[in-house]
Amino acid sequence: MSGGEPTQPDAQVSLESGPVLVVDFGAQYAQLIARRVRECQVYSQIVPSTMPAAEMLALDPSAIILSGGPASVYADGAPPAPAGLLDSGIPVLGICYGFQLMVRDLGGEVSHTGNGEYGATRLVVEGDGGVLLEGLPAHQQVWMSHGDTCAVPPPGFTVTARTDGTPVAAAEDPARGFYGMQFHPEVVHTEQGMIMLRRFLGAAGCCADWTVDGVIDEQTERIRAQVGDGRAICGLSGGVDSAVAAALVQRAIGSRLTCVFVDHGLLRSGEAEQVEKDFVAATGVDLKVVDAAADFLAALRGVTDPETKRKIIGREFIRAFEQAAAEIVGEHHEAAGFLVQGTLYPDVVESGGGTGAANIKSHHNVGGLPEDMTFELVEPLRDLFKDEVRQVGAELGLPEPIVWRQPFPGPGLAIRIVGEVTADRLRIVSAADAIVRAELSAAGLDRSVWQCPVVLLADVRSVGVQGDGRSYGYPVVLRPVTSEDAMTADWARLPDAVLARISTRITNEVPEVNRVVLDITSKPPGTIEWE
Repeated sequence: MSGGEPTQPDAQVSLESGPVLVVDFGAQYAQLIARRVRECQVYSQIVPSTMPAAEMLALDPSAIILSGGPASVYADGAPPAPAGLLDSGIPVLGICYGFQLMVRDLGGEVSHTGNGEYGATRLVVEGDGGVLLEGLPAHQQVWMSHGDTCAVPPPGFTVTARTDGTPVAAAEDPARGFYGMQFHPEVVHTEQGMIMLRRFLGAAGCCADWTVDGVIDEQTERIRAQVGDGRAICGLSGGVDSAVAAALVQRAIGSRLTCVFVDHGLLRSGEAEQVEKDFVAATGVDLKVVDAAADFLAALRGVTDPETKRKIIGREFIRAFEQAAAEIVGEHHEAAGFLVQGTLYPDVVESGGGTGAANIKSHHNVGGLPEDMTFELVEPLRDLFKDEVRQVGAELGLPEPIVWRQPFPGPGLAIRIVGEVTADRLRIVSAADAIVRAELSAAGLDRSVWQCPVVLLADVRSVGVQGDGRSYGYPVVLRPVTSEDAMTADWARLPDAVLARISTRITNEVPEVNRVVLDITSKPPGTIEWE
């Protein structure tokens, strides 16, 4: 994305200013829009288009962005703009489908010409470009993805850009706070996209006040208010999310937090040792280790369905925490009524947690918790993306090996075994994973590769030749990806030499594996984890 002027460089207001609401009409890029707004240091929140306007306005938004979407505004069942939202007086930016809704609902004309525009498109600025395009190149590349076309702007609007196929590619009515564009400013292929977004936020009166320091201070106060004089436990997984959540809660309530590390037997090689050494050394937190590997393995016996695996793991985590909490009562003579989790915003979105999004898969800490759980949840990272969590962790003083560790799912290697989870299969995938991590680290790719799951296709065998004889072994899949926040991802182009070393080492050192394959699917359509 191109840079651009800050929203309001001299303005400083508290984090109590209202959020920018991204109204999701089923857009491929709704999460990316929210992320780009946050890059402008303005807090954003995604809400479903089915939420009534009164509920949206109750959130006291400073601005509203209507996202794109796959439907035609004239199609049966196409999602409408919430009734009354465009009459609220809140500044609105319409993007793609959201722009077409604005044009139609405010008296303009949207036509179905049969000639859509997709991908890179040349934009021509009209007149002075208005508020959002003023001073930008007269001809510039933008990213289009639409079938219908805005043909006539609503009364009071000024057309500020066109393309060869769209006479109204951008239009605005600043007096009423309406701005719209047929293209996608949030994607990297729109060369001046970030400048346009910043200008809208500035015109809406939003201030660049959402910073890491502000997040830490705000969450610390929220945690203190929620927990009060109570005691909390935090489930440490070894990953950055739970570590940062624990560090935040410890900052808020100090020694009234006990961290519980559940060794469920589904961990990567060296995981337990790292938690006990690195995290405790960095924070001095009270750590209790629970060995529950046998319980988890028994509960997963015979289970192959990934959703069932996740729910079983969520349940077993809670049972382990409850056992630990009972022991803590004996040690501290006080019950732990709060459970701290490192839930992130992508977890909530993928689990269908209140955003109107489809339930892609239930994360064990969102959709997999048992209904009879007795803890009250404390989730200080629930509104953050992964890169924002890393910033918070660094600011809190956590060591780099924790802050920059590759993401690892709470259900662990259980969801990297496609098929039943057994002790032998865990040993195989753990050994292969350790080789991959070692080679990526040796090649200096720890930060450029967001994550590299190693997946064991446990119910698949392939013929090979090992030791001059026939073998019938497992294939493993390498899934290296690059990403900013796990909402979207592309497959990482690893150097051939690194791939060759990984393949050679795995097939030489893990005798049950005779084939290594590479997953080159982006997200979407494929999720990062296979299950």
